[in-house]
Amino acid sequence: MTMEAKAVHKFVRISPQKCRLVIDQVRGLKIGAALERLSFSRRKAGALIEKVLRSAVANAENNLGADIDELVVSEALVDQGPVFKRYRARAKGRPGHIQKRTSHITIVVSDGKK
Repeated sequence: MTMEAKAVHKFVRISPQKCRLVIDQVRGLKIGAALERLSFSRRKAGALIEKVLRSAVANAENNLGADIDELVVSEALVDQGPVFKRYRARAKGRPGHIQKRTSHITIVVSDGKK
């Protein structure tokens, strides 16, 4: 039987498109390799995803008693959250529309057994 632990960070102020570029790199990796890859990421999403991954590992360790060395990132996804709509004044009294996108980051770690 597999043990799965999950962590979610909702309403993160980063666009899902930018966040997915980073999260695609850690899906399916062992925890050590995923954390190492995220620690060297120069993107804002790297730090946000690393924090969620550490939370999922802590959930697995404390709630399920899982061994950290055997954990794998089984699911990693980014969903779109609500969009904050703003505008900037432009020429001739017209508004320039700005969309401030948010994301929901979900990471599930499991021991990889079936």
